[in-house]
Amino acid sequence: MEINDLTPAEQRVWRAFPQGRAVDFRETDDPEPAAWGPERTVRAEVLRALLLNGPQPDGEIPALDLMGARVTGRLDLQYATIEHPVRLRHCRFDEPPRCHAARLRELNLSESVLPGLLAPTVHVDGALRLTRARVDGTVRLGGAQISGSLYLESARIGTLDAEEPVLQLNQASLGADLWAPGLRTRGQIRLNGASVAGSVNLSEARLSHPGNAAMDAETLTVEGDMRVRYAEVEGWIGLRGARIAGRLDLSYSRLSHPGESGLRTSSCAIGELWLRGPAMEGTLNLRRTQVDVLFVEPEAVPEVVLLNGLVYSSLMPHEPAERRLPMLERDRDGYVPHSYEQLTGAYLRIGDEHAARLVQLAKQRRHRTTLPWYGRLWGVVQEATVGYGFRPLRAAGWLLSLLAVGSLVYGLHHPEPLKAGEAPDFNPVFYTLDLLVPVISFGQEGAFAPRGWYQWLSYVLVITGWILASTVVAGVSRSVSRQ
Repeated sequence: MEINDLTPAEQRVWRAFPQGRAVDFRETDDPEPAAWGPERTVRAEVLRALLLNGPQPDGEIPALDLMGARVTGRLDLQYATIEHPVRLRHCRFDEPPRCHAARLRELNLSESVLPGLLAPTVHVDGALRLTRARVDGTVRLGGAQISGSLYLESARIGTLDAEEPVLQLNQASLGADLWAPGLRTRGQIRLNGASVAGSVNLSEARLSHPGNAAMDAETLTVEGDMRVRYAEVEGWIGLRGARIAGRLDLSYSRLSHPGESGLRTSSCAIGELWLRGPAMEGTLNLRRTQVDVLFVEPEAVPEVVLLNGLVYSSLMPHEPAERRLPMLERDRDGYVPHSYEQLTGAYLRIGDEHAARLVQLAKQRRHRTTLPWYGRLWGVVQEATVGYGFRPLRAAGWLLSLLAVGSLVYGLHHPEPLKAGEAPDFNPVFYTLDLLVPVISFGQEGAFAPRGWYQWLSYVLVITGWILASTVVAGVSRSVSRQ
């Protein structure tokens, strides 16, 4: 392409390229892009020719640095290797740039307006910037390899009638961060299989895809933190099988997917999971997830949860058991023993044995509701007598009360000896103990025979003694097994 074939605006860009000088077409009172005329219009084929075959004088570092231009036609760089930085900021593109499988040093489209970006499997040796850009279509970066960071802060991507994910980063690899605070999307973000060596920042983002996946990040890998603080999400967030080494922070975000799962983090491995602020509208799915630190405020737990298989080492902040138990009672799967054991273990690891006992007592009560009538009846007896073994002093109270009653009754009305002259001296206290305590014998029960209703009282004492002994043994066995 000869310079004589170029418009004055294009000649200006062509002459600035060899020295990497910036060309800024913007004006003080910049009109709307629709009013941009030929004085700031550049053909995409001219930019392509510059990047592929532009002048490269010795001792200079060429770069395409253009601001405030209207780019007509399609900028087609697919399969190209571009050794120069490409900076097209504050520009307006008539057609989506195409960078399929291209190799670039740097691509900066910040604050530009584009109908889309077609760059699957692109290689960027530096950073890819779409800061405050507006993309009225799809950004295709599936399989991209970006050595630096991907910047999307305050960008606006997608349309209401999008038929495919509006931001496609599936199988992409980022050598640093996915930096997107304040991102606005209409449609789905797809991060399936993506790998981020740094952190993901979606704080204060607004993700809208009502009734569908606002962000599908199945098997996402993040070596740092993933922050989604103060965000508003219409639709569900899917993180099934994700690996997040640092913190997944959803503090004070509003997730809305009524009647369905709002957050799907099943089968994940997460360093820390933080849930604070308002409860999401939808189900919290944490099945088979492993978390080192689970930071959940009771108020942040939604009405329906799925916790079967959730494993955590530490639960924060420290709350009384009475505030934690409602979370387990909201499990859609009903009674899940594993969840109670996890909560018990969390309390025991910080030395709160009282809270651990309350959780175990709640577990037995919940389990009782799943039993047939006779099992429920036996459970009621166990709780009334010894609190399922977690309140052993209650058994002592029953024993002392029955001992006092039996001693008083039989002290006033001595039973007759079976063999006169051979029976030992009658002692109402030890006689009652003989009736109440199984196995141990003081020689009183076999030597005397009460009659009438006194005999029926002896039957009640014997049966009650066996029940108390059985429930105490059961409670001790549970305590030993937990040890």
